[in-house]
Amino acid sequence: MIQNRSKRPAITAAIVALAVLPLLAVPAKRPVAAAKKKAVVTKSLTRSKVTPAKKRALARTRTGRSGKVAGGPWKEPTFADSTMGDAVDGEDLTIRQAAVDALGPYNGSVVVSDPKTGRILTIVNQKLALHSGFQPCSTIKLVTAIAGLHEGVMERTTPMRFGRRKVLDLTEALAMSDNQYFARVGEKLGFEKVSHYARLLGLGERAGLGIDGEFPGTLPAAPPKFGGVGMMTSFGEGIQLTPLQLASMLGAVANGGTLFHLQYPRSSDELKGFVPRVKRSLEITNEIPEIKPGMMGAVEHGTARRAYYDPNEPIFGKTGTCTDRATPTHLGWFGSFNEVAGNRLVVVVLLTGGKAVNGPVAAQVAGRVYKNLSGQQFFAQGRTPTPSAIRIPASGNSFLSNE
Repeated sequence: MIQNRSKRPAITAAIVALAVLPLLAVPAKRPVAAAKKKAVVTKSLTRSKVTPAKKRALARTRTGRSGKVAGGPWKEPTFADSTMGDAVDGEDLTIRQAAVDALGPYNGSVVVSDPKTGRILTIVNQKLALHSGFQPCSTIKLVTAIAGLHEGVMERTTPMRFGRRKVLDLTEALAMSDNQYFARVGEKLGFEKVSHYARLLGLGERAGLGIDGEFPGTLPAAPPKFGGVGMMTSFGEGIQLTPLQLASMLGAVANGGTLFHLQYPRSSDELKGFVPRVKRSLEITNEIPEIKPGMMGAVEHGTARRAYYDPNEPIFGKTGTCTDRATPTHLGWFGSFNEVAGNRLVVVVLLTGGKAVNGPVAAQVAGRVYKNLSGQQFFAQGRTPTPSAIRIPASGNSFLSNE
């Protein structure tokens, strides 16, 4: 049952100013130097460093007259300044810097949220994250797994045979992102049940509460013409997903079943008045322990192993790699959460571009976010991203799996 990322010239200018002012001994200039220093700090949160490697990467993304990126039919560059136009007011600046540094030169978005409250802590590349949806690729397998378990189509240890030598259970199928396995589960479930569970888990609707310009994504009204239900449940065919929606769903898995409205405080006043809002409560307490081994396996030895950095700081996640034919854009997804000393963060990475983009690379970016924060003792300090938040239980907002 389911109840409901400073440019060096700017830094150099600031350092020179700070060094020269004491020699001139002009007190009136000190406030100006301080203002410049503050501006540099703010810029570092909105733009990653333009290293020689990044310059070379950016040069490789030049487009021809057709607008297509060299090396394929892609219309989105693999590398770009993904912080362009972002506003950082209200964000957790420690987490944002970790995300900006982790994303580096890639063209994509990083969303980090608090699964205990639904607060969005940072969005790198806000335009990409909010204003468009993309095919979820293999991240849809999480929906398929939860639905299949809940409906009794399979159990975690149930072996499925594919040909003479290939036998998989759910854990290994998730870890290795096996398409045949999840296509079969989806076909057994049928289109209506798959759609039902996808909606319960937040697909096809806005994940945020009052977030301007947020795209709600889409769910198909009928089985997709290309591949039918099997492609829908293994590649996400026919579905458009946003990083916010994936963050919302992963948050519910991380916290035990509460699907929060994601909220994005944009000022200190909004943050002070922040109160978590529950969208619905999902009775998936039986299913969560059954999918977590596969999500951990993906990081430890599967498709997301580039995210792995410390056995004492486990990460649970699911990769996704495919081509969004409507764009056309090659995609790399990774939806994840960690568990360290009772603390959890949800990190979702979406990369767009050419063939160099894929789920394993997205997993590597997410792993760097966690590692950057861990290096600052973020998790060991037991820091609470939203200390003033009080959890509000769901009321009158339950969903039944057989509705």
